[in-house]
Amino acid sequence: MKDFILPPKDWDMGTPLPKSDATVTLKIDGFDVTVPEGTSVMRAAMEAGIKIPKLCATDSVEAFGSCRLCLVEIEGRRGTPASCTTPVTDGMAVTTQSDRLHKLRKGVMELYISDHPLDCLTCGANGDCELQDMAGMVGLRDVRYTKGDNHYAPTAAGSLSLNDIRAKVPDGSDNARYIPKDDSNPYFTYDPSKCIVCSRCVRACEEVQGTFALTIEGRGFDSRVSFGGASDSVLSSDCVSCGACVQACPTATLQEKSVIEMGTPDRSVITTCAYCGVGCSFKAELNGDKLVRMTPYKHGKANRGHSCVKGRFAYGYASHPDRILNPMIRDSIDEPWREVTWQEALEFTATRLKGIRETYGRKSLGVITSSRCTNEETYLVQKLTRAVFENNNTDTCARVCHSPTGYGLGQTFGTSAGTQDFDSVEDTDVVIVIGANPTDGHPVFASRLKKRLREGAELIVIDPRRIDLLATPHMSGSHHLPLRPGTNVAVVSALAHVIVTEGLADEAFIRERCDWDEFQHYAEFIREDRHSPEATEMLTGVPAQKLREAARAFAKGGNGAIYYGLGVTEHSQGSTTVMGIANLAMLTGNIGRRGVGVNPLRGQNNVQGSCDMGSFPHELPGYRHVKNPEVRAIYEDLWKVKIDPEPGLRIPNMLDAAVEGTFKGLYVQGEDILQSDPDTKHVAAGLAAMECVIVHDLFLNETANYAHVFLPGSSFLEKEGTFTNAERRINRVREVMKPMNGYADWEVTQLLANAMGAGWHYTHPAQIMEEIAATTPAFANVTYDMLEEKGSVQWPCNDDAPEGTPLMHVDGFVRGQGRFIVTEYVATDEKTGPRFPLLLTTGRILSQYNVGAQTRRTENSVWHGEDLLEIHPHDAENRGIQEGAWIRLASRSGETTLRATITDRVSPGVVYTTFHHPDTQANVVTTDYSDWATNCPEYKVTAVQVAPSNGPSEWQEDYNAQAAQSRRILPAAE
Repeated sequence: MKDFILPPKDWDMGTPLPKSDATVTLKIDGFDVTVPEGTSVMRAAMEAGIKIPKLCATDSVEAFGSCRLCLVEIEGRRGTPASCTTPVTDGMAVTTQSDRLHKLRKGVMELYISDHPLDCLTCGANGDCELQDMAGMVGLRDVRYTKGDNHYAPTAAGSLSLNDIRAKVPDGSDNARYIPKDDSNPYFTYDPSKCIVCSRCVRACEEVQGTFALTIEGRGFDSRVSFGGASDSVLSSDCVSCGACVQACPTATLQEKSVIEMGTPDRSVITTCAYCGVGCSFKAELNGDKLVRMTPYKHGKANRGHSCVKGRFAYGYASHPDRILNPMIRDSIDEPWREVTWQEALEFTATRLKGIRETYGRKSLGVITSSRCTNEETYLVQKLTRAVFENNNTDTCARVCHSPTGYGLGQTFGTSAGTQDFDSVEDTDVVIVIGANPTDGHPVFASRLKKRLREGAELIVIDPRRIDLLATPHMSGSHHLPLRPGTNVAVVSALAHVIVTEGLADEAFIRERCDWDEFQHYAEFIREDRHSPEATEMLTGVPAQKLREAARAFAKGGNGAIYYGLGVTEHSQGSTTVMGIANLAMLTGNIGRRGVGVNPLRGQNNVQGSCDMGSFPHELPGYRHVKNPEVRAIYEDLWKVKIDPEPGLRIPNMLDAAVEGTFKGLYVQGEDILQSDPDTKHVAAGLAAMECVIVHDLFLNETANYAHVFLPGSSFLEKEGTFTNAERRINRVREVMKPMNGYADWEVTQLLANAMGAGWHYTHPAQIMEEIAATTPAFANVTYDMLEEKGSVQWPCNDDAPEGTPLMHVDGFVRGQGRFIVTEYVATDEKTGPRFPLLLTTGRILSQYNVGAQTRRTENSVWHGEDLLEIHPHDAENRGIQEGAWIRLASRSGETTLRATITDRVSPGVVYTTFHHPDTQANVVTTDYSDWATNCPEYKVTAVQVAPSNGPSEWQEDYNAQAAQSRRILPAAE
């Protein structure tokens, strides 16, 4: 037996791990190695701790075999095959080191170096360059070839010998093969002079990202990587700046500008991205205490080594000069802010809150938790209101976006979360994407989905807009059902109607796993002719034949998975649609195994966790109602307080009560309700009526215009804790740098609680997680030690599932039997008419995030510097609107102005915009209609009119003036 140390887990193994349970045993350099069938010789050697030189191979893409550096000898075979493209066989005998191989490899490397600049000492990749490493590995110390035609010398004088210069180019003219460096992308450079044409970047763009923005241009010696046409730069190409090409590049051809400026990092910390609900794992790489780059962590189970432009590059907001690092207070919102010490700020805040409670009662105070903060921080904020304020007035943006998920899935399946892990998509045969835009909102998951679509899975998109996913290259088949906003329930019911009436339901699954009597009642309802595609076509705008084809594809296509987003939940019938989606999954037996399921795509990094932690006014952590005495007793015994059995106020109720004069104090951690919540004028009126608004955040956001206390927050780079992503995965967040404001967010909440007399004594977030685990059944076995060992775990994680639960409802539903629920379509109260004939729906864009507070303070604004209104050419022509023109967008609630972009991505009668920029304040036009079950706002259906405009609306001018007045900060005292 060979006594060896297994290779470090961060080694690049050269080729991907094959999916095979069968194993093969072979000899490599005389040692027995057992690996899965289909493994490459290169990877088998790496598994044994034997490194083989390589340049074109990397374990994130399929083997290519172009560099010829990884040659090996195999007993019984002629020649020297490439180890990356040669699969192992049982009994194979491989030699990785011999005089012959050494000579061949050295010769190959010599050829590469002959057409590469030898500026290693001043190159930004010095010490972090695979070409440099491999030259050392093969023992190359000199290049025999004289300088001739090359790609790296800017002038011909630098590409020829001295005699050739005198004879041919006495003027030292330009070298035609030299291509200058492209610096157009804000985050990385492209230097063709250093390209070795290994194709790793091209393959990463195709296989990992799925954008196909890169190609190899030219042939032979003239081959070069191209970002498009001759006139295209990196910035103007189809590149989405995910960083896959940069990560794959073995030289300094594609390189982060931060590394060029700051040097090669020398240490790293594994943490979790704080943007969307995918929950990507990253290596935060540092020089000393300076963050140099964020590199996607290959062992991250949510992202598997991939990233998007936000997580990969848009972290600079953490050190942006706009960031507030000192506490500030003021007596009235018309006064300027004044900086104070932490002690002064906390005393001021506690005095105000105590005074409000004494004057107006304990129910006059409340909190809003954040879906951007950690589980531990969120848990403490809801504990603050229940144990210190002594009420249940706690709400969160998670209810404002995904509460119908909790209600709908809880009613049908018995649990309030998605059913699958992201790996499950690899086994999907047909995918429904409804009310979601994964390429913009959840781009790393979208890349995994696009890969599966290229492999043959069928796609069904239910969306008013033609999303980019429908343009996936090399996709086998797709269906787009462009429904009218507000008709989700009718479309889902029509799909179910086809499945039931055409005998496509999985009766065996329904009889075994669901309540048969309830199914019979549901089936009787759904068979009614009024639910047929033909009957609903005029209502939904979806052609009946298209809908029937999609229903048959889903029912008969094999493993069927449903992914949905805010286009489902943010409706007056959001909960009904979620229940309808659950009905579809049960009808077709697509629950309880890989490749199937019902999967909500959460918008922010910890939407799932903020729900889990008891941020709702009617639920304690773990989705247990406050009316249950046995649940209250758990916390009453632990916290030594009485828990109010009455549900508290949701955000709209808090604002209503504030206007009425009964709600007076609000602590807002990490949210900007003035920009993100509907009916902006109503939000402003509610905030203005309060006597103490506390904003705990990184920046003076829009809500802070109405605040009396500003407590500076810490970024995700300064946190210890956990996030829970859309697949219920609990990921560690680790402190990369010390909090710039002096305190982590959980410490600030504890300081405030103690200023109110609480007596909390946490010293580390691990202790908070211990309390969560002790009181919340789904987290019972979760500890920081466990997360360090396993990397991450998916709840439920308890004695019944000690390793966590990647797939839900495998042997049965959490509630016992799956429950079919009748989903009656009820039209929204928001109606179009002569004054407001168009329907507005809203969404996100790839480069920006939520209200934009973070991404607007990065170079991401290069791609999206303002919100735009998408309008169909027919509607634009009727209104005299030109591309890029200013337009007035008006509804019954208010109006704003923004620029128009004319596109057929939206149907006639539908307009679309994003909500990332406060200058637009798109939510000033949205209504206060909401979901019937959860009060989730109906952002996605607003009747509007669009007309040409000369500039900002009166409301925008007044708002901007008020904001400027509110953000004044007095100079610090000498």
